[in-house]
Amino acid sequence: MSASLLHHSQDVELPLMDARRASTDAPPDSGDADRTSAAVTNTTRYRLYLSHLLSTWNMRVFEFGAVLYLAKAFPGTLLTMSIYAFVRGLSAIVSASAIGTYIDRNDRLHVVRTAIVGQRVSVAVSCVAFYILIHGDMKESKLLSVVLLVLVGALACVEKVCAIINTVAVEKDWVVVVGQSDPEGLKAINSQMRRIDLLCKLIGPMVIAILDGVSTELAILVNLTMNLLSVALEYFAIARVYHEDPRLQQPKNVSTARSTTSTPTPQGLLGHVHDAVAAFASDARLYCTHQAFLPSFACALLYLNVLTFGGQMVTYLLANSYTSTNVGIARTVSVVLEVASTWVAPRLMTAIGVTRAGIWSSWWQLSMLTTGVAVFTAFADRPLVSASALVCGTILSRMGLWSLDLCIQVIVQDDVEAESRGVFSSMESAFQNAFELLSYASTIVFFRPEQFKYPTMISLMMVFGSNFCYSIYVRRRRGHLFHPEKLCGCVKRDEFHPYVALPDGRSNSTSDNNV
Repeated sequence: MSASLLHHSQDVELPLMDARRASTDAPPDSGDADRTSAAVTNTTRYRLYLSHLLSTWNMRVFEFGAVLYLAKAFPGTLLTMSIYAFVRGLSAIVSASAIGTYIDRNDRLHVVRTAIVGQRVSVAVSCVAFYILIHGDMKESKLLSVVLLVLVGALACVEKVCAIINTVAVEKDWVVVVGQSDPEGLKAINSQMRRIDLLCKLIGPMVIAILDGVSTELAILVNLTMNLLSVALEYFAIARVYHEDPRLQQPKNVSTARSTTSTPTPQGLLGHVHDAVAAFASDARLYCTHQAFLPSFACALLYLNVLTFGGQMVTYLLANSYTSTNVGIARTVSVVLEVASTWVAPRLMTAIGVTRAGIWSSWWQLSMLTTGVAVFTAFADRPLVSASALVCGTILSRMGLWSLDLCIQVIVQDDVEAESRGVFSSMESAFQNAFELLSYASTIVFFRPEQFKYPTMISLMMVFGSNFCYSIYVRRRRGHLFHPEKLCGCVKRDEFHPYVALPDGRSNSTSDNNV
């Protein structure tokens, strides 16, 4: 490949992306990263935020609340919760292809409204079932308890699928359409949506946990009430956004390549299974061969990670001299940095471009976790010190993690065609859920606190893998990872002639010129 490269007076990225990516990576002449232009009205944005806030809040509250309700109904065992979480996550993987097809082939408002109603109904019925499980005497009716457990498991699958439909449709399609004429506005919307996600992730579980501390029955009733009261507001807020922007009402030009088959398939159960497998394979092929695959897959790899202040790491910390108060403080500091990244990332993207902002963020995350794990390993005989090293490394890495997440989101939004957004994003979600299930499997296999070093090393390997995938993307995108002459100072700028690709009829871009 190097034989096909020539020296040139300016740095030009490899022409693997089309011209529409250039505007994303090139820093704008002016404007703040958090200021949207008149192209995206405040009213539209606020209604979009309101709908997303209600959807995310209810999802986070119920997601954590279900854990508390099951622990109350089935005390002394983790099996019930493990089965519930596994089935819920598995449903997202199995239904990925159907979700993508449904989003791409149906009217945008119809898709989101169906998802909203599906989420609210499934949560409402689940709350009733949980209340019966907890309030009634299930010891006298084991059959009823099993039936109710199966019911809440099935409803959890419905809620998960509808939540994915809502998230993919709004974050990966609606947001792109609303902000497509205003690149800086799109960055601001992405950042605000991520702030909403993170704040709901922090405050929602805290609120339901406090209520559960008073009474589990009270927590369920409040959960049910909030769920029912928000449905109308969420339903009509998203409808107003739809009717205010004519572009959302335009049908998508869905390719029929995925919807047609060259040979008929047999009818009946086997025929449906064959069709489902063929559709999944087709969608997976689209995802894996797409130009946005590498950054998307790099993000998915990060879901196989126990260094996240989730249940796995918290359990380890509590077994190594940490109190619940210590964990709460560490988690709060972590969330503060995560939220701060939603302001840092847009400014970094504006200053140096989306592609480079992503690689900087990835290296920051990797360096912080590598340092933390190195100290954790070196002081394995001193549990408090080793645990604290993991805590510090994890906290500092969160800034890089969420900055990278925002950069990848912008890349995917810009590179994925409108008619393929549903399929691409649903397959992306399937990979994320698959890796998340593997993270649970790692602590099922290595379940003792003294074995936590093994899931930790697996997590670090996944972060290395993520960095490697994104680095390949950057190398293909720009032709290099960094400017060596700027790092060593051995070559003067006016004497350096970077490599550029020979012209081959494809468009070139001049973005990402500087490091």
